[in-house]
Amino acid sequence: MSTVSLAPGSLHGAPAKQSYIRRLRAGDAVTHTVTLLCASSILLVTALLVIYMWNGSALPRQKFGFGFITSSTWDAGKGQFGALPFAFGTAVTAIVALLISVPLGLGAAIFLAELAPRKLSNYMTFLIELLAAVPSVIYGVLGISLVVPVLQSSIVPFLKKTLGFLPIFSGPFYGVSIFSACIVLSVMIVPFIVSVSREVLMAVPTDQREAALALGSTRWETTWKAVLPYARRGIYGSVFLALARALGETMAVTMVIGNSPKIAHSLLAPGYTIASVIANEFTEATGDLYLQSLIELGLVLFALTMVINAIAQLLVLSTGARLEK
Repeated sequence: MSTVSLAPGSLHGAPAKQSYIRRLRAGDAVTHTVTLLCASSILLVTALLVIYMWNGSALPRQKFGFGFITSSTWDAGKGQFGALPFAFGTAVTAIVALLISVPLGLGAAIFLAELAPRKLSNYMTFLIELLAAVPSVIYGVLGISLVVPVLQSSIVPFLKKTLGFLPIFSGPFYGVSIFSACIVLSVMIVPFIVSVSREVLMAVPTDQREAALALGSTRWETTWKAVLPYARRGIYGSVFLALARALGETMAVTMVIGNSPKIAHSLLAPGYTIASVIANEFTEATGDLYLQSLIELGLVLFALTMVINAIAQLLVLSTGARLEK
């Protein structure tokens, strides 16, 4: 009896090749490759940004080291550069803006998704999404011409009269300030919270609501105990989106924050953010050390954004673990 010798791997190589060809003809292999490249491009762009900022900030890293982050001195004439006042201003404006906008945005989203008539909800959502598309410089103009005068005439005097004993509301108020920037920034990020949270709440299955109502819950109890816990992950996502917008906002904040490179203990004092100082001084920077210090500020902003978002994500995970117990 004659035997036929087969080359090693031929039993598995031919079927595998035929399977790949069939997948290629069906589009699976092409789709997998294209989507993999798209996903990889995000990591590539992020890596290129970090590499560019790291290489472009060699001089201040060599001269100041870690002191660049801890120093509060920013004097271009003397060649002294420190990022602490700008990091402080960025963190404070973003956090205070979130404290103002999250309750407003979540309350509006609950009304539009659960309580408002459908036509009214659709019309208001359309207007809210238009607000999200307004250029930031428009918010800056409105902040200077509308928000700052209102703060000077009524809101800040009331706060100083009732809460003036608190350090954050002490000292003189000249209009442009950290508090003004927080108000304008909160108005800018509310549409993101409302739009995303509304869509998440509307995606909650109807059975979830009907089950709670069948057990005798009121509309508010159904929303609070059945709908919001089901949609909490998406709501957290809307807050993260607003946080990212708040940390990186430039023009509107630059126009109303006062642009003072000092760490202020009061929200009524002028301040500065990392994005604002880069926008204000990048084109006027003279000398390699000055220019590279601004680039390193961009690297600090990138790191600050990553740290704050990581802390927020840990809070979300811990909250979710407690709710699931």
